[in-house]
Amino acid sequence: MSAQIKAIEYYVPEQVLTNAFLSEKFKRWDAQEIEKKVGIRERHIAQEYETALDLAYHASLKLFRSYDKRNIDFLLLCTQSPDYRLPTSACLLQDKLGLHTTVGAFDYNLGCSGYVYGLAVAHGLISGKMAKSVLLVTSETYSKHIHPHDLANLTIFGDGAAATIVEASPEPGFGSFVFGTDGKGGPHLMVKNGAMRNKYDLNAPELSDRSGNIRTDNHLYMDGPEIFNFTIDMVPKAIEQVLTKNKLALSDIDYVIFHQANKFIIEYLRKKIGIPEEKFCTDMLVTGNTVSATIPIALKNAIHRNKVKTGHKVLLCGFGVGYSWGACVMTI
Repeated sequence: MSAQIKAIEYYVPEQVLTNAFLSEKFKRWDAQEIEKKVGIRERHIAQEYETALDLAYHASLKLFRSYDKRNIDFLLLCTQSPDYRLPTSACLLQDKLGLHTTVGAFDYNLGCSGYVYGLAVAHGLISGKMAKSVLLVTSETYSKHIHPHDLANLTIFGDGAAATIVEASPEPGFGSFVFGTDGKGGPHLMVKNGAMRNKYDLNAPELSDRSGNIRTDNHLYMDGPEIFNFTIDMVPKAIEQVLTKNKLALSDIDYVIFHQANKFIIEYLRKKIGIPEEKFCTDMLVTGNTVSATIPIALKNAIHRNKVKTGHKVLLCGFGVGYSWGACVMTI
């Protein structure tokens, strides 16, 4: 038994953070320059009382307008901003959604590669006959990790959630997956304080970089040049590997969706790999980098805009924090 994506919906918070607001707050930045550089005009930001669980709930409710939740027999939730250390947010989401108690559920902590990993787990559950319908939710509120005076990260990250149904199907769906991990890169994208290794520090000193971005060790740290170097080295190799593993050429692929990190990085990758512009997705203008939710949001929008159609072969690649990466080819 194979598996296919049956439906996707997404939800973003109502509060919007615009480039115009950022350029007013940080006088050295121009709104148009931000958009030109990172490809983002605005991003949605969770209110103080809104959590990743809330966003996951709303995305799932949108999905249930056209999909019978009684069919679901497994729930996967990917987040790096859980409501609690324990219990697992997936268990709480099962209850909030009113799913049957026979449903299996768990969280997994991955960032930008999380959607591809989730698809692989869902596919494995279905292929192993442990499930027939998997609800895969990727939900993130990275804004809660960012210092209010860290312009570099404020311009990039937005909050959002996507809910995907992966369902058993007699038709071919997913091909072979490729994964990779390099934990040496962990310190380059990290929230150092707040868990068991280093507790949250109420007196953590403020740190400033050469560009004037401010953070503490309680907040998100991202070494942009290191992340860029990792990405441009690893992603082309992952694309070559996944195509080889599936016995395909790049010309056989109808559409390519990368994690929507920022426009500069993914456009650099597109040119380096040689992906035709018309087959390549750039979709972050009004949502920003929503971490594990960028790929399903982009895929949903591509289907809506008729760029991805039934029967198309779509290549997905997620990469980032960890370092962690994953790629796959699937048939819509």
